Amino acid sequence: MNKHNKSKTAATKVENIAKVEAKTMDAKLNWWLIFGVVVLLTLSTRFYKVTEPDHICWDETHFGKMGSWYINRTFFFDVHPPLGKMLIGLSGYLTGYNGTYPFEKPGDKYNGTKYEGMRYFCTTLGALIMPMAFDIVHDMTRSNVAAVISAAYLIFDVGMLTLNQYILLDPILLFFMTASVWGMVKVSKTTSNGASYTFSWWLWLLFTGTMISCTISVKFVGLFVVLLVGLNTANELWIILGDLRKPILETIKQIVCRALTLILWPILLYMVFFYIHLTVLNHSGNGDGFYSSAFQSRLIGNNLYNATLPRNVAYGALVTIKNHKTGGGYLHSHFHLYPKGVGARQQQITTYTHKDDNNKWLLKPYNKETVTDLKLLKNGDQIRLEHVATKRNLHSHAEPAPVTKKHIQVTGYGDNGVGDANDIWRVVIVGGKVNNTVKTVTTKVMFIHVLQNCALTASGKQLPKWGFEQQEVSCNPNLRDKYAYWNFEDNHHKKLPKVNFNVYAPGFFARFIESHAVMFQGNAGLKPKEGEITSRPWQWPINYRGQFFSGSVYRIYLLGNPIIWWSNLVFLALFLIVFFVMAIKERRMAGQRLLQERLKQLQVEQRQNQKSKQDEQQQQQQQEEEQQEELANKQEKENTFNEFPKGHVACEALEPDVDNSAVNNKNGNENGSQRRSLKAATWLFIGWALHYFPFWGMGRVLYFHHYFPALIFNSMLTGVMFNFLTGWLPRWLQHALLGTLLSILAYSFILFSPLAYGMSGPTANEPNSTMHGLKWLPTWEF
Repeated sequence: MNKHNKSKTAATKVENIAKVEAKTMDAKLNWWLIFGVVVLLTLSTRFYKVTEPDHICWDETHFGKMGSWYINRTFFFDVHPPLGKMLIGLSGYLTGYNGTYPFEKPGDKYNGTKYEGMRYFCTTLGALIMPMAFDIVHDMTRSNVAAVISAAYLIFDVGMLTLNQYILLDPILLFFMTASVWGMVKVSKTTSNGASYTFSWWLWLLFTGTMISCTISVKFVGLFVVLLVGLNTANELWIILGDLRKPILETIKQIVCRALTLILWPILLYMVFFYIHLTVLNHSGNGDGFYSSAFQSRLIGNNLYNATLPRNVAYGALVTIKNHKTGGGYLHSHFHLYPKGVGARQQQITTYTHKDDNNKWLLKPYNKETVTDLKLLKNGDQIRLEHVATKRNLHSHAEPAPVTKKHIQVTGYGDNGVGDANDIWRVVIVGGKVNNTVKTVTTKVMFIHVLQNCALTASGKQLPKWGFEQQEVSCNPNLRDKYAYWNFEDNHHKKLPKVNFNVYAPGFFARFIESHAVMFQGNAGLKPKEGEITSRPWQWPINYRGQFFSGSVYRIYLLGNPIIWWSNLVFLALFLIVFFVMAIKERRMAGQRLLQERLKQLQVEQRQNQKSKQDEQQQQQQQEEEQQEELANKQEKENTFNEFPKGHVACEALEPDVDNSAVNNKNGNENGSQRRSLKAATWLFIGWALHYFPFWGMGRVLYFHHYFPALIFNSMLTGVMFNFLTGWLPRWLQHALLGTLLSILAYSFILFSPLAYGMSGPTANEPNSTMHGLKWLPTWEF
């Protein structure tokens, strides 16, 4: 009989195991089928008409040109780190593009140029975002529904489609950002499954570190995903630290492993990208002037490369004078005058970051027009600077500067080098001593106006169009102005011996640091140009205004699918409501648990008091027993009676614990999916907030496309919240809502797809336009 029961039990176990394995296989098959559909829809929507239009669209004029410069190894300046542009150049080179197309302005035809490879490369990276988003949400929620909705919101958004089809940094940035989150989720999943220190765990850690390094190497806004990964890692380490089943050494090991893969490795990789960037771009280009004279001496073709120049500066020399601040330009003038109402109508003086003949000056004594003897320039000397091209002297007088009104105007004045006493400047070597001589390139000097007692400075302010948007030069009465430092760069004098300047060329780390200082300054100085359409962060989530990518006969307009964007905001608001409701509920339940524990503790104390009294009674009874032997039988009965409540009390104390445990396990199984979804939604909300709110504090020019990193997080959050809110409904109703939502998304995509695939004919403002009925907001300009 026992053998029969055992064999029956074993058979039941085998049958249960087989059922579980079958369900697991079915679940995997369903996942792969859904994933295949997601990939198919992504590829069919992203690569359709990817080579159209066959002309430059929007910022292709910048990033296509920069890709060309990498192919030609020509140095340039840009406010973004180099990786994205290097990859664009590499993709063009590998697909046959020779780097000769000028990429002058939007609308120019490619005319047989092999631009397709660069477009296909950017589109491919953009297309990989949707499958990764699907897997991210599935890993976080274990829900196919949440993953499908998240992917659908990204696939059917015409804004994402438009941004991913062109030669831009945005698809590259969004790919690396999404891949960073994907790696972060995989690391969390592997760790929670108890697979730390396995090969897959190390692989995902290194993958995540690589992706966050690549993200910030494309644009500095990649710092936001670095913060997200950092917060998630800190949360995991905190949980591990609180797990008392593991020794403290486990936490230390986790910290060390993550520091190596998520901090040190990304930093090293970031520096490697810059090393490649500075090694490849070794020929002089139009960005030289943004960098210091020493930096330029490493660029082939620059006048300072392998240059032999006089070491000292002497009177009669033809010189160029560069502002010593990071990204400072050359002291510059031209024949144009300051306009009426802007100080004296004399010749403009500016700084200009590009090299030309209008940067050249003749160094003269303050009291002579010609120099016959060789005389070196020394600390404290009084000089005049004559602009070579216009024969006018550097001059200042008691008029306010054109932009910085607290400063004094600087102009070009005189005729054939003859001016007045306001042309005299005193040369002061920064940190120098009396009779110290001025050296080419390496000596920092100030030019102090003798009569006005102010310092020649580059204020950093941009002049209006009448000043060709060059930088203002003024004279600052505050002689401590850190922007009033200059150095002599070019130095030509027939009577001075020349030395080779290679010894002053900086190494990699010096150029690495200077590159960042110039980029940071360039980013901070990005201001909207006159007539340029920009946007503010409050406009982005509501899809207030789009952005033209192509404004010719074949029109492309960057605008989000309004159904997707506006419903994203609805689900974002629902998350906040649910989060706060659940937080309040959890707080109340915690208080209830605390109250129950307190009541239980009081019951235990009462029982302990009862036991103490019973012990006292027993002692008293034992004493009476010794004194009164004749009552022994009676005493024995009382003792037996007194023992019964003790056993009864002990049973009562155990019963609630067993019952509460069973109830808690049952509730935990029922609410596990909801808790998991809410946790996933919280992290996605943090990702959205990190990629959106910092823009509110930025002073630089902003555009609509800056919102798209946050949009990816919002779309994934929408999928999670849809699954969370419909998870309480009957299965048939869940399927009905899912099908309805997917149908609406697909139909809205079909309606608005011409914005991405190209529009022709009348604009939406005209009643006979096919897009007229879709102009739901007056600010939409398609």
